[in-house]
Amino acid sequence: MINRNEILQTIDMIDQQHLDIRTVTMGISLLDCADEDIGRCCVKIYDKISKKAEKLVSVCSEIEHEFGIPIVNKRVSVTPAALVAAACRASSFVSLAEAMDKASGTVGVNFIGGFSALVHKGFTDADRKLIASIPEALALTSRVCSSVNVATTRAGINMDAVRLMGETVVSAAKATASSGGMACAKLVTFANAVEDNPFMAGAFHGTGEPECVINVGVSGPGVVHHALLACKGEPFDVVAETIKKTAFRVTRMGQLVAREASRRLGVPFGVVDLSLAPTPDIGDSVADILEEMGLESVGGHGTTAALALLNDAVKKGGVMASGHVGGLSGAFIPVSEDAGMIRAARSGALCIDKLEAMTCVCSVGLDMIAVPGDTPASTIAAIIADEAAIGVINSKTTAVRIIPAPGMDVGETVNFGGLLGSAPVMPVHKLSADAFVARGGRIPAPLGSLRN
Repeated sequence: MINRNEILQTIDMIDQQHLDIRTVTMGISLLDCADEDIGRCCVKIYDKISKKAEKLVSVCSEIEHEFGIPIVNKRVSVTPAALVAAACRASSFVSLAEAMDKASGTVGVNFIGGFSALVHKGFTDADRKLIASIPEALALTSRVCSSVNVATTRAGINMDAVRLMGETVVSAAKATASSGGMACAKLVTFANAVEDNPFMAGAFHGTGEPECVINVGVSGPGVVHHALLACKGEPFDVVAETIKKTAFRVTRMGQLVAREASRRLGVPFGVVDLSLAPTPDIGDSVADILEEMGLESVGGHGTTAALALLNDAVKKGGVMASGHVGGLSGAFIPVSEDAGMIRAARSGALCIDKLEAMTCVCSVGLDMIAVPGDTPASTIAAIIADEAAIGVINSKTTAVRIIPAPGMDVGETVNFGGLLGSAPVMPVHKLSADAFVARGGRIPAPLGSLRN
């Protein structure tokens, strides 16, 4: 039985503590859109997305008004485009991205994910065409997001793909130099990518998913931070328990929205993603939570331990609230999208090396980090390789979304606006990784992958 106090607490969480549903994402299979003719394939893609998602935005708006729960983003994810386009006799897949962009505009969603390829063990011809198309595709579209999976715990790390993605990131930045390398903010390189992630830019609709599905991503860093204000000086046992209870309430709200959207749209409910997703707004920061635990600044010694506690407690509270938890489900630490992270990066307290250490214990990885525009592709590839190694060895999802800001150097700031925020340009090591990246081949899977 929900009592009056719990209702008032939830209202306060929404009204004063930035609690919201970060995204309702509809996953759509495009496997039946395959065609030898890329023009016909594009028409099929547009028609299917437009039909399946035509009521998504209006239903979400109805739920917002009826339940008083803000739903910040309505999104679509689709089958990795390299799979859909494998039969197409075309040298470029840019037109597929344009069809996805047009369809997402028609249905009114803010992003569409799935201009993607899965190359953790090798490339198909379609994979190579898609990756080659990424810079132009992201430059010509406003809503399309792209991801490439280059490693898994079972396959190891495809270093040829890692090298190629370093080059692709640099090309994408150059293609959108006038907007600060905006294309790179819509491009993620994964290890152990999941099939039901509702968050952008890495969402795609996996081949093990149903024809159509509703996945919901909750948020609530501000709520957790507010709850910890009552725990000053308390031991970490109390801190963890407080976060668990808060995560339980946040997840319950997410499940309510997910099931209601599923019912009204006539589409199966997939998962609730528990990830704490910050925004640039003051009071909606994961960094603030860590500092509330006693750190002078995020990035200082103790940061990784604090983040490990937060991530674990969020998961424990969430799985008690929903039997369908999935996606990434942890604490996001995107620099540009978190006011506290931005503050720490500008002060020099937070560096890329420390962020890498933090990714060992959280979701997802090095996220929305701006680096000097002249950073070599081999350096970016080496950063991707390091992050992939963390994911492969620890059997977890890791990712890199890095922006070599065109024409900018350390200390300057690149602005993207909205939820993407602004990123201070952070230094990278000047030591060359050319010879390391040039080796290519595959870094073998770890022994721990042999579990059968």
